[in-house]
Amino acid sequence: MNNKFALFIAGFIVSAFLPNIIYAELHPESGPLGTTVTISGGEFGDFQSTQKNRVEFNGVSALVQQWEPDFIMVKVPLETKTGKVTVINGDAEIAVGSFAVQQIQISRLEPAKAEAGSTLVIHGENFGNTAGSRDPNTMFGVNQVLVNGIRAQVQKWRQNKIEVAIPANASTGNVEVRLASSDPLPDGSCCAPVDYILSNAVPLTVIPKISIQPTEGPVGSKVVLSGQDFGDTLPEDASVLIGGQPAGIAQWTNRTIVIHVPLNAKSGPVTLTNQGDTREVAHFTLQKSKVSELSPLRGPIGTLLTIKGQHFGVLSEGGNTAYAFDFEPGENGVEIGGVPAVIHRWLDNQIDVWIPYSAKSGEVVVKRGASLPHQDGTCCEAHDVVKLVAGTFTVVEPTVTSYSPKSAGLDEVVTIKGSGFGSFLKIAEPTKLSINQKGHDWEIYRLDADVSRSEVILNGLAAQVVSWSDKEIQVRVPRRQAFGVTNPEGIDLSLLNGELIVKRGSWDILENKKCCTPKKWVSAVAGPFTILKRGLPDPSAFNPNNHLSD
Repeated sequence: MNNKFALFIAGFIVSAFLPNIIYAELHPESGPLGTTVTISGGEFGDFQSTQKNRVEFNGVSALVQQWEPDFIMVKVPLETKTGKVTVINGDAEIAVGSFAVQQIQISRLEPAKAEAGSTLVIHGENFGNTAGSRDPNTMFGVNQVLVNGIRAQVQKWRQNKIEVAIPANASTGNVEVRLASSDPLPDGSCCAPVDYILSNAVPLTVIPKISIQPTEGPVGSKVVLSGQDFGDTLPEDASVLIGGQPAGIAQWTNRTIVIHVPLNAKSGPVTLTNQGDTREVAHFTLQKSKVSELSPLRGPIGTLLTIKGQHFGVLSEGGNTAYAFDFEPGENGVEIGGVPAVIHRWLDNQIDVWIPYSAKSGEVVVKRGASLPHQDGTCCEAHDVVKLVAGTFTVVEPTVTSYSPKSAGLDEVVTIKGSGFGSFLKIAEPTKLSINQKGHDWEIYRLDADVSRSEVILNGLAAQVVSWSDKEIQVRVPRRQAFGVTNPEGIDLSLLNGELIVKRGSWDILENKKCCTPKKWVSAVAGPFTILKRGLPDPSAFNPNNHLSD
């Protein structure tokens, strides 16, 4: 037997008993189970049926997604192992290469300890290029990340890195990546139920979320950290830093920590250390107070002075807990000519104060008290007050130059002219300090003589204000003093003659810096006034025995 004949016989045997081997490109040639693989470049013939046209990975049939004579797309079967890939068309078998099955692997989590709701980065390999369809009911399913069995929302998915949001209801446990896929039914058609390939499990510690309010403000601001498992008492190693500087700890409970922004605070992270664990909980922005407007610039005592601007923060009067700073009450406030004003309202962009009784003309100064705590957060290495000059206010006294008429009947209008009367605040006149608090606490309260801040007295009784400006006031002669029972005519003669007086009232802060002294008054006596017996009703109208007839 010559060599040519021997080669012919060998070729016949190979062609008769082995699958055909043709050139074909397999892409990719490796990956996890469920990977979509394309086979191109060969002559695979036309598609006839799922039973006659198959692709096998190491002997396991794959799900065919697309079949063209020169192009096939399939899913790597979930039960296969590394081995050869064969295209089968009827009786013909074509070897197109081999596929290496790779395991999906998590190498590390970033961070390994995180809050629910925060972003978790999963580093590893063979995750695939996409999480797949967003619809979990699709035939091939959706790739997933589980945090202790709870599905996480995918933010980004790459071959070697996945970013997810840790579920709000997640707890400490293992993180797993699941790649979804589906195999063909026994007859080769689509599809068997979706199944998953699991990665290795890597533990994640889920820590309670800590919220912080506010996240910005000036020095001295009170900041509240809300969470859980802080501990019922202040641990020895506990601290809160703002921008790297220790903040004063005013209160510490299992769910709440109250701190004060220190004098030397800087914008930066808020870092909590508790029981040996340190974590960054937020970013705090230090703000500098600014004044844009002061009005009015002059007026009598009792005037409501408005200061507009930015970053005044929250009015803080100090704490009274076991760990509270020993703030002096009233460190945050406003002074008029060096005299503390009575705070009516304090907002971040507006402060309203009443000009106190003892106010003097001079600078209006907004004050914020703050402290420099010890390194452990206890009080205090130093106290100081940050001052901001808002402008100048001139205190004036009400002066009456004329009034007319000097005698009038009931309900008649009297005009008073002069200067320094200030403004009559209708919305504020029926209220007094603390009345809102009592109302909200469902306490019974009663208006009394300490309510009004601006009034006109006619013969000892308050007149009804018709109009009030800084230079002119109009009032009506009151009715109620005419209905006495001191004489047969039903008229209290002692109230018919007296004085017309313009009064402005206000308070002072007490020596202990609490509010307030009883109201004190500045009066401008206009002169004598007589109430005429004019406009009086028929006395019989007040006889209880006098009824309307049918």
